[in-house]
Amino acid sequence: MIVTTTPNVEGKKIVAYLGVVAGEAILGANVFRDIFAGLRDIVGGRSAAYERELERARNLAFEDLEDKARALGADAIIGVDIDYEVVGAGGSMLMVSASGTAVRLSDL
Repeated sequence: MIVTTTPNVEGKKIVAYLGVVAGEAILGANVFRDIFAGLRDIVGGRSAAYERELERARNLAFEDLEDKARALGADAIIGVDIDYEVVGAGGSMLMVSASGTAVRLSDL
């Protein structure tokens, strides 16, 4: 599956627009990681635990996006947009959403 932020795929012709697809992932933040991340924020540096969770959420959102596009018979998703939000009481959850247009391609 080709997934791109561009409106087309070089060397390919879009033969069918199959609709907008979206994939989401919402992950809860672990309380112990929150404490250690808070300490790291005080002393400076990057929070590897949060970075891993962010990457995990992004990968899950993309898997969901691709699954929905495949179900429509797509072989590519164009114009992909990724959004990140903190949701829940006190910002206790991380949400990543990815959306784009599912298309069918052929060679030029």
